Amino acid sequence: MSDALVLGGGGVGGIAWITGVLAGLADAGQDVTGADLLLGTSAGSTVSAQLGSGLALAELYARQVDPALQSAEIMAVIDLDGFAAEIGAAASATASVPELRRAVGRAALAAPTVAEPRRRAVIESRLPSHGWPERALRIVAVDAESGEPRVFDKGSGVPLVDAVAASCAVPGVWPPVGIGGRRYVDGGVRSMANLDLVDAPDRVVVIVPMGLTEPFPSEQPVERSVRELRARGTEVVVVAPDEAARAAIGDNPLDPGTRVPAAEAGRTQGRALRLPWHLG
Repeated sequence: MSDALVLGGGGVGGIAWITGVLAGLADAGQDVTGADLLLGTSAGSTVSAQLGSGLALAELYARQVDPALQSAEIMAVIDLDGFAAEIGAAASATASVPELRRAVGRAALAAPTVAEPRRRAVIESRLPSHGWPERALRIVAVDAESGEPRVFDKGSGVPLVDAVAASCAVPGVWPPVGIGGRRYVDGGVRSMANLDLVDAPDRVVVIVPMGLTEPFPSEQPVERSVRELRARGTEVVVVAPDEAARAAIGDNPLDPGTRVPAAEAGRTQGRALRLPWHLG
């Protein structure tokens, strides 16, 4: 019996909410963090790497709600409605989804952002351990020039901090990350969860801070991947924010001020969830 825990994108608010959901599930006797495989995209890459560090869930939760333990974030503002409109306009003028990803990558490479070392320091502060764990962990980013996904793992020869930074490099907000002569942007440019990149396990829990909506056109949206996995016999549970959690994450999930309310809302939601089975 093989299990996977798939964690999707959603900014610092999403990191906090996912952590809260995991803590709440554990409070209710439904700890899912022992899955055979962790697959993380963007915010989910951060939480996956944190889980891989071996730090207890209680400590990871405290790092979201205790100001003395919180990571040193940079305030960023993103207009989700305006961002979606820009992507929609680009999509209407683009022949294919891969071409759209390349267009997004070009825009990201040209956008003025904070310096890459400053952003990397933020990722360093988020991760309790900077080394890859022994357990199976995969982190998804997108090549800014080719538009193709890149799945990083322990065997990639890429530092964990760089892999997470690449997966979290929101186009136009954070700098693309240089790895091996290539530049990478947020894995959410391909899919908010990249669920199709798991190897057809028997059971999967998918936790998606932004719900099932894809901000970018995708050939593998979460809903399609869920259907395909279920058609192959995989049991899939999808956890998306409830109304209280959506309000806590708010309109700007990149705002560090969302961390405490999002974590608390996630923990409350996690405690109320009833999974048909446990992972690990």
